[in-house]
Amino acid sequence: HRLDAHELDELTTELATAVREFPELGRADPDRGSLDFLLPTAIAEELFATGAAALGAVGIPVLLPRTIAEVRPSLTLRALAPPGGGAPAAMVGLREIREFEWRLALGDKPDAITLTDADLDELSGQKGDLVRVRGVWMRAEGAALTRAATFVATQRALAAAEPPSDFGELFNLVTGESDRLPVPVSRVEGLSWLDDVADTGVLRPESVAPPTGLTATLRPYQQRGLDWLAHLATFGVGGVLADDMGLGKTLQVIALECHERSGPSASPADDRRKPTLVVCPMSLVGNWAREFARFAPALRVAIHHGPSRESGAAFAGIRESVDIVVTTFAIAARDHELLSSRPWHRIVVDEAQHLKNVNTIAAKAVRTVPADHRLALTGTPVENRLEDLRAVIDLVNPGLLGSASVFRARYAEPIERDRDPAALRRLSAITRPFILRREKTDPAIAADLPEKADFAVRANLTVEQAALYRAVIDELMAALRDKQQRTLRRRNVLAALTRLKQVCNHPAHYLADGTDLVRDGEHRSGKVELLADIVSTVAEEGDRALVFTQFAAFGDMLSSWLSAEFGSEIPLLHGGLGRTERDRLVADFQSDDGPPVLLATLKAGGTGLNLTAANNVIHVDRWWNPAVEDQATDRAYRIGQDQKVSVHRFVCVGTIEERIDDMIAKKRELSRLTVAAGENWVSDLADDELFELFRLRDEAVSE
Repeated sequence: HRLDAHELDELTTELATAVREFPELGRADPDRGSLDFLLPTAIAEELFATGAAALGAVGIPVLLPRTIAEVRPSLTLRALAPPGGGAPAAMVGLREIREFEWRLALGDKPDAITLTDADLDELSGQKGDLVRVRGVWMRAEGAALTRAATFVATQRALAAAEPPSDFGELFNLVTGESDRLPVPVSRVEGLSWLDDVADTGVLRPESVAPPTGLTATLRPYQQRGLDWLAHLATFGVGGVLADDMGLGKTLQVIALECHERSGPSASPADDRRKPTLVVCPMSLVGNWAREFARFAPALRVAIHHGPSRESGAAFAGIRESVDIVVTTFAIAARDHELLSSRPWHRIVVDEAQHLKNVNTIAAKAVRTVPADHRLALTGTPVENRLEDLRAVIDLVNPGLLGSASVFRARYAEPIERDRDPAALRRLSAITRPFILRREKTDPAIAADLPEKADFAVRANLTVEQAALYRAVIDELMAALRDKQQRTLRRRNVLAALTRLKQVCNHPAHYLADGTDLVRDGEHRSGKVELLADIVSTVAEEGDRALVFTQFAAFGDMLSSWLSAEFGSEIPLLHGGLGRTERDRLVADFQSDDGPPVLLATLKAGGTGLNLTAANNVIHVDRWWNPAVEDQATDRAYRIGQDQKVSVHRFVCVGTIEERIDDMIAKKRELSRLTVAAGENWVSDLADDELFELFRLRDEAVSE
């Protein structure tokens, strides 16, 4: 068909329009035998990317040939069998076997075509969205195919040079939480537990039958905890059980041991003879022994503690004859060689936040005790800094979050300093599968717990206290103005902080002069007067109170005074007590005819103890760390408590206590990502800020 002049004019007009809308056509070679334009690859890419839409907008349709395939490339991570045969390591990247390879596929379905090394080589010489693979033109947006091929080649080269030790980065790649990933990961092959995580971001354990050797009925959330622990144990993957205090972490671990050591799910006899090592604070040794005896009487338990503990062949004999050995952090460090002589079935670290400083002797010792499986128990996975979280995770899965410096740069600083949501998302993705945390506020758990009421109890200073308070501030300000003492600034500030706390407690506490708490029938401390009112009311109503102070000396004063007031011993639980005496105090308080009040220092009585006889918790002075205070409260507010629990937090009006209490309320909202450690932040304030924080308000003093 020959075009007449009119048709030729229309066609050339449309071609002019096309060139105007898509100028790259002007650089194409026209076919002399037709009206076709011959597009080189670069211009064809531009046509697909932007030209087709521009031409369509002016009424010129663009039809793509069927031979050009639109593809969605995806990555696959595949574990390689270790040298000498056998199954790939369950926790690839965290153990000695770290062999795996990346593969590139066309599509994200199981039947997707996996590209060969030759295909990757062919792709490496091409650029842009439009590429040719096996003689077929393919298009992937954003040059995804060529970028993915480059990524795979780079990863293979790195793996060939040195097997990766940074499993955290590998994990972020698999879960799609890394900016380095050019296309999604569609499959993980041969890495067992990681298959689920790549798909859903969480582990999906199967439910296990209630253990036959357990003499307790697990609550639904505790059964789910057992399922999770058993799933991790199957693959040798370490875990952090971080349920709120009082929700039965100990019971869930005991259930796991029963599950593995009794019934059809039990391990072969040889494995069953390998015991589990429980490492905990000294105050909890008796608690673990009692809980095993109560809930798993068939399991044989030995306590490795005290000056008469066995060693050498005698210890080896005990180890062979029991299922569980319970020891303390201090003994784990002292007897490290003995405890490390043979691998354990599992090591369980209770109150694992005590090992957050990885440089302590105890932390180093516990980390290097050999075990097939590692578990950490803590009610506060993050107390003040994200480094606490890294330390606990690293305890059970060494290397998962990288070294301390890598973790600080990759996660801690962006989250704590900049509140970077992307860094927080990456950290959550990598830690979520290994941490199980349920809180008392969860709807499914709250129904199992009694009601709790929190009260801020505000006390005024007496005139004597106010005078001492002002004297401490005057002394501090004079020291801050003295240039010769500037190098001692931090020490002076923290010392003044402690003195002000003591003044707010009682003049006799600060002066340490041995004088009476009450003089001529008049109270010398607003706090002690309030404490007297509350505990007397508690006793009259037949209830019990648990009173916390951070100062053992003040606790001793209160013990003597309250014992005289009640005409019977009001005991003090403190760090200087031996295990036997500590256990006796707890048992006495929990008994039906126990004392109405138990005093405890925050460090000695703030973790691990079950004190559900108390339905009133009183914080006389403040540690000013929400996580630590909540742990102490949870001695009474826990599973097994069937009464309403009232929590009283004492604050002196118009003093530093009131202003820091306001800060705690704000800090509690960020308690999982707090940035200040202890009270050192106070010493970093400027002089005028310090004075504003410390100074005494007019409303502080009682009439």
